[in-house]
Amino acid sequence: ETHGYAVDSIFNEFLKTKMKKVLITGGAGFIGSNVALKLIAKGIDVTVLDNLSPQIHGEDPEKTSPLFKSIKGKVNFIKGTVTSRDDWRKAIDGVDAVLHLAAETGTGQSMYEIEKYVSINIGGTAILLDILTNEKTDVKRVVVAESRAIYGEGKYWSDELKTFVYPDERPEETMTNGDFEVKYPGCQNPLKLVGTTEDSLIHPGSVYGITKQVQGQLVHLVCKSIGIESVSFRYQNVYGPGQSLSNPYTGILSIFSTRIKNGNGINIFEDGLETRDFVYIDDIADATILGLTVPGISGNAFNIGTGVATDVLTVANTLIKHYGKEVPLTVSGNYRLGDIRHNFADITKARKLLGFEPRWSFDKGIEQFCHWVDSQPIQQDNYEASIEEMKQKGLYK
Repeated sequence: ETHGYAVDSIFNEFLKTKMKKVLITGGAGFIGSNVALKLIAKGIDVTVLDNLSPQIHGEDPEKTSPLFKSIKGKVNFIKGTVTSRDDWRKAIDGVDAVLHLAAETGTGQSMYEIEKYVSINIGGTAILLDILTNEKTDVKRVVVAESRAIYGEGKYWSDELKTFVYPDERPEETMTNGDFEVKYPGCQNPLKLVGTTEDSLIHPGSVYGITKQVQGQLVHLVCKSIGIESVSFRYQNVYGPGQSLSNPYTGILSIFSTRIKNGNGINIFEDGLETRDFVYIDDIADATILGLTVPGISGNAFNIGTGVATDVLTVANTLIKHYGKEVPLTVSGNYRLGDIRHNFADITKARKLLGFEPRWSFDKGIEQFCHWVDSQPIQQDNYEASIEEMKQKGLYK
């Protein structure tokens, strides 16, 4: 099932600009491959630069990565890394637009693999911008993936202070006592969660979040100075058919699904009432294409989500329902240092400037996701090993 978002009419304008070639870094990944297939269907020539990371694609991507297999033979594929200037030069040759998605993406993992996250996410982006600034290219627009992680904790309204507030990271001592809600100085009453707008305070709570913030700032600053259009997307929690089921560091839908399919119990962190904004991959891909094609939006950052907050207990129970397989569900009170409590997107700006409208409800999207998981081989459950790794680093309590 696919939806248009007026994409067809936008594409006609896109083609008039003679922007016929697009480079997608990380184009064998979850978002990148879905965007690539939609662009190809519209007659766009797509180049993909991807290192086929084993953490995402398995040790033998030809056999283990449905994402890579979905684009193989349909794109100009370059196996390489965004930390290589030569790979960038080869990939960027002759392209009209760059969709820069390649990044390390695990929030928890970023807290102890700092150099890796900074060198790939920030360093790779710096090489791209250095080439665009100092060498002759055909690039007219750069679209970069930021993340909801740049906001850290979400946006709240305080009745006492009569203003919006942005709580800092929750202290370990309160979470140890089972109090997981956010607090703000001068506020005794509970805060009211509201949608995070693009002008909200940026205060990332992870190395990953900082790298995504800097990526967006670099792209907008440098591209403006050299006359190239720039757009950035702050994606919420993206899910759907094709996402990695073997990577234990990202995506609770994958983690929970792999646990359920292996008959293992699910450990719900905190009290299970923490929330995220889960957005279906088809909505994300169409929004991203609008970012490549809609005229007059240079310099803008957009939140892309559904605008709906869903708690983790609901996620687990919905998955169990659709898989039809009961497993033990434990609300443990465990927590990870640096995790946020709540965040969901206000998507008013994307609606207004991009014409974006999410079409997939959480229930309907999860149903499609579970159908796909049921068709896949059962993955090895690496969750316990990832938890042990975080324990050793002092990040899991």
